[in-house]
Amino acid sequence: MSSFARIQNKIADLQETARKVDRWKISGEKIVLTNGCFDILHVGHVTYLAKAAEQGTKLVVAVNTDASVKRLGKGDDRPINHENARALVLASLEVVDAVVLFDDDTPIRLIEQIQPNVLAKGSDYDPEETNPDSKKYIVGREAVIANGGHVKAIDLVPGFSTTSILEKARK
Repeated sequence: MSSFARIQNKIADLQETARKVDRWKISGEKIVLTNGCFDILHVGHVTYLAKAAEQGTKLVVAVNTDASVKRLGKGDDRPINHENARALVLASLEVVDAVVLFDDDTPIRLIEQIQPNVLAKGSDYDPEETNPDSKKYIVGREAVIANGGHVKAIDLVPGFSTTSILEKARK
């Protein structure tokens, strides 16, 4: 199998990703799930994903579709990169084992179906926050904890964000 085909094989819909995760769990793998837009991949993303991957043995990255990004209100020009391009770039990373697109406003349905051992988010979120209206609340935390998993906040690299990169480029 070619290198490109191996990268493409990491990208699947929710049903196929859930089947893959079930096989991994049967083999004793510890599944980490994170989610986000990952619009313009930068050092902050790569560092974050590597640290998230260290929380288990398999890293699943759930990526907001273009429509989902638009609904998040990140700006009229976002996302910059198409969802399939963002998924392919993420799948090319060694630390990423699976990529799945999701179109919902939150990844709760995906989290409930995958049932990861670890749910990872950036440290701008708080694993202890229980108020769903708080900006620090991690969607899916209750589902993961109820299944015996845990929620982990991963330190972010200061000074790196897609928004700041775009602001700098516009100047």
